[in-house]
Amino acid sequence: MTKPLALLMGVGALAFALPAVAQTDGLAMLVNLTKGEWTVKYRDGSPARKICVRDGQELIQLKHPEIGCNRFVVEDGAARVTVQYTCTGNGYGRTSIRRETGSLVQIESQGIASGTPFQFAAEARRTGSC
Repeated sequence: MTKPLALLMGVGALAFALPAVAQTDGLAMLVNLTKGEWTVKYRDGSPARKICVRDGQELIQLKHPEIGCNRFVVEDGAARVTVQYTCTGNGYGRTSIRRETGSLVQIESQGIASGTPFQFAAEARRTGSC
């Protein structure tokens, strides 16, 4: 194999690998949140909800608790993540989570769940152990 052909094949392989690398589900900010029981307080006065946070990703799909939803990471920063997701047969959502401390985040989410639109803002805070 000639060097130019080998180089061209290497560049082609890299081009196919980059989209996969760009879509890895790192979300390091969420992984670094304090593990345990968190209380989500909705700004609209809806009843508070307690959830067990193991890796922080539990905060992404509060209106879609099912597993197997497809996710697309829109923003993966040190203090903010935004994830868009689709749950086949049950709608979709887009959630932004802003970290204030390791045990306090602000959440904004909107989408469709079970055929009904939703939009909410909430504060989630670690409140204990699971």
